[in-house]
Amino acid sequence: MKFGKIIGRVVSTQKVESFEGLKLVLVQPLNEELKKVGTALVAVDTLSSDIGQIIYYETSKEASRIIEREMNPCDAAIMGIIDDINITESK
Repeated sequence: MKFGKIIGRVVSTQKVESFEGLKLVLVQPLNEELKKVGTALVAVDTLSSDIGQIIYYETSKEASRIIEREMNPCDAAIMGIIDDINITESK
């Protein structure tokens, strides 16, 4: 799983059938320190997340499993909304 931040919405008037009724969002990948890494990507959002929220997402084959329809072209999907992060360092 990867960290990300919702930075926008994607509006599409035409979608493949398996995406009908699903919300698409723009996600900025983040590292463990919540700093930007890489370029933004489009992800399927079945959790109704809002712009500005920190989320965790999955890509590849695992992402397509969030959509219950078989044979869908999902490359990235939001798996959860992060409420709090607590990091303790051990030395």
